Order: sequence, then structure tokens, then C-alpha cells
Amino acid sequence: MADQKIRLKWDFRGPEASQTAQHFLVHLIEFLEKEKLQQYSEESCRGLEHASSALCSVFLIVESKDLTFFKEHLKPHRAFYEES
Repeated sequence: MADQKIRLKWDFRGPEASQTAQHFLVHLIEFLEKEKLQQYSEESCRGLEHASSALCSVFLIVESKDLTFFKEHLKPHRAFYEES
């Protein structure tokens, strides 16, 4: 059985939410490269979600076995099980 996938999210609110989220995503990609986490480098594993003009989220889909690492290093705001 494949490892369960989890969607981690970081929320940004306010008039600059989109720009702040885009900036955070750049640093998230840099972190993944620095830590040599190539399995999360595909664009399908990460991205932006615009809920409204004042709420934008960055997401990263990780395997449950890596959840503790990401929680300790990146402190996501929310997490959800990803549907298969």
C-alpha cells in the first residue's frame, strides 16, 4: 500500500496575500532544493490556491512518513489528508 499523502497549507491574508504567498512559495522551493527533497519538486506537489482577493494559500503535498520533518521545519498552518 502506498504511503498516505497529506496536503500542508500556509495561509496568507490581507491585501498583499497573493504577493506574500508567491514569495513564500519561492522560499519553499529553495528549501526543497537545499534539503534535496526532489520527490517534492514537481509542480503537481506544490502551488498556490486563491480563495479570494484577501486570502491565498501555499500548499505542499507530502508523504505521511515525512510529516514530522515538515512540521518541525516549516510549521504549516493546516494539514489535510489528500484523496487518492
